[in-house]
Amino acid sequence: MTKAEQTRAFIIEKTAPLFNTKGYEGTSMSDMTAATGLTKGSIYGNFANKDEVALAVFDHNLQKVENIIRSEMAQYETAKEKLLVYIDVYENFLHYPFPEGGCPILNTAVEADDTHPALKKKAAAAINGWKNKIVQLIEKGVEAKEFCKGVDAEQTAITMIAAIEGAIMLAKLTGKLHYRSAVMQHVKNMINNLE
Repeated sequence: MTKAEQTRAFIIEKTAPLFNTKGYEGTSMSDMTAATGLTKGSIYGNFANKDEVALAVFDHNLQKVENIIRSEMAQYETAKEKLLVYIDVYENFLHYPFPEGGCPILNTAVEADDTHPALKKKAAAAINGWKNKIVQLIEKGVEAKEFCKGVDAEQTAITMIAAIEGAIMLAKLTGKLHYRSAVMQHVKNMINNLE
């Protein structure tokens, strides 16, 4: 890794919690310089602008979540067990090295919906990628006769994602963690009922 690549990685690592907790609009240049200990010129010597930092940070935070999911799924064999990993990870995210501030997809989707087209596009692609992974798991489960043949994989996938992200939002907004637990139990039942 070149010195420039190391500096870019350092800026991303140090500003990732800022963007994921304060959002794009809430993260100022002074926040970024304080977090990195670098000057504005040093940051903009490595990134064209704040947008470029935010996009790189989103990718970084998303990769952290995907690495957790992948690592946990690697411990299981069946499609059902792998689907249940989503419930375990999002239910118990404090026990994992999750990005500070929670789910970067939810955080970015809510903020960037009407204000930042490039971030919105990244969040939409992340949701679509997640949906496709769930669909593939369900289809493998159907092939292995773990799940019923008539399961609508896409509908199940988008329902799971909506429920998981909605549960996170409800718990975060209200401070009532049992809301997240209740919704996660519902998603777990939904997965169990695919048989």
